[in-house]
Amino acid sequence: MNELKIIFMGSAELSCPSLAALAAKYSVVAVVTQPDRPRGRELRLLPLPVKVLAGQLGLPVLQPARARDEKFIAELRALNPDLIVVVAYGQILPRAILDLPRYRCLNVHASLLPQYRGAAPIQRAIANGETETGVTVMQVEPALDTGPIIAQRRTPIQARDDSVTLHERLARLGAELLVQSIPDYVGGKMQLQPQPAEGVSYASKIKKEDGRIDWNLPAQTILNRLRAFTPWPGAFTFLPDLAGRASAQAETETSERLAGTLTPPKQLLKIWKAEVIEKSGGAGEILSADKTGIVVACGQNALRILKLQREGGKRLTAGQFLAGHPLKAGQKFD
Repeated sequence: MNELKIIFMGSAELSCPSLAALAAKYSVVAVVTQPDRPRGRELRLLPLPVKVLAGQLGLPVLQPARARDEKFIAELRALNPDLIVVVAYGQILPRAILDLPRYRCLNVHASLLPQYRGAAPIQRAIANGETETGVTVMQVEPALDTGPIIAQRRTPIQARDDSVTLHERLARLGAELLVQSIPDYVGGKMQLQPQPAEGVSYASKIKKEDGRIDWNLPAQTILNRLRAFTPWPGAFTFLPDLAGRASAQAETETSERLAGTLTPPKQLLKIWKAEVIEKSGGAGEILSADKTGIVVACGQNALRILKLQREGGKRLTAGQFLAGHPLKAGQKFD
């Protein structure tokens, strides 16, 4: 069984524990990951996490721009794999790859399928207030996350969980379930379960605008979204702010504003930590602001902001922030 030849396909951090677990037990003949991507302020081409790990493990790496490329498929065929394992690779595989290995292709997905098929199951589960999620090992089909289920493992979503902590737990659970499932799967001892038609949901890709706070929503919903979208794109809001401008420019802008020709600039504020409290007021209105927190009214109840960050500034406690950026009751976040 340990002579099983496996090709691993993955790109994101979620993939790394599964690759490490497979490499410790089986013969991983190649690792397939996405091409290096420009990152950072200088937009330098940097490898994705799976490529870094593959290098540390001494495994050969393939980085096709498109999984459908005939030359790439021929390279996979020449490796004569028994099994292909896919974890957060980032491309839908063509039938030519799915049919290539003796035992087909397995995928580890970070949800209890058929719930949360798609790109962002961890974030969407937290944002929607789910109290439980898990991992699924399934056989891959051409359609997105629709293949028959081999095994699942559940885990609660704790109130303190955000997308980082839940990601780490699911990555670990997925790796454990994968290596536990492979022997019985290739030995024909598992009965694959088709996914039920009921309960299907989709986890669409996260966009930056998903992080913008709608203060008309209940405070608990906003807090769930804050947890879901930490660290990216973060939960953010805006407060008009003219501080720090040169006096001459400020005078000019004041004149323009009085004439109705200038829209006041908005200061982006990213919220890092908050809690729900039972208070009420107009949505987005600051009810109080002191060292214990900045209390903002929501559509239902209120949110006490404990840690936040001005655009271009440092992450601060509410007290630290207010020392340099005073806020008053009655002001409104946008």
